[in-house]
Amino acid sequence: MLRTLVNKIPEFCMTHWLLRVPLIVVFLQQGMDKWPIDVNDSPVDLTLLVWSVVVLGELGAAIGLLAGGLFALQKYLKELGDIITRFSGITIASIMTGVIWTGEPESFTDVILYDHFHVLLWVGGMYF
Repeated sequence: MLRTLVNKIPEFCMTHWLLRVPLIVVFLQQGMDKWPIDVNDSPVDLTLLVWSVVVLGELGAAIGLLAGGLFALQKYLKELGDIITRFSGITIASIMTGVIWTGEPESFTDVILYDHFHVLLWVGGMYF
């Protein structure tokens, strides 16, 4: 009886796009706002190398999430899409970790209570 009930429930195999699209939009927007790369645009004191990695990482992560999702739709490219998505997710989490750290929060509670946007983006990156 339980098996027939479960079989009647439709599959939601495309719901990952509900998380993927907002992350793509946010990281494309953030990366494009920093383009062209100029170290003087950095809100904190970063070297040109670090700032370039941040900007290109934001753009690359957004494009990677999109490409990884599209590749996952193809029968023979699912594994490649999965690898690209996972790499993009860890890139997002790494960038957000750096953003949270450079904010120099006083405690973990301050991060959770007052920096929730960056925490949400970090969790989104960790999801993928």
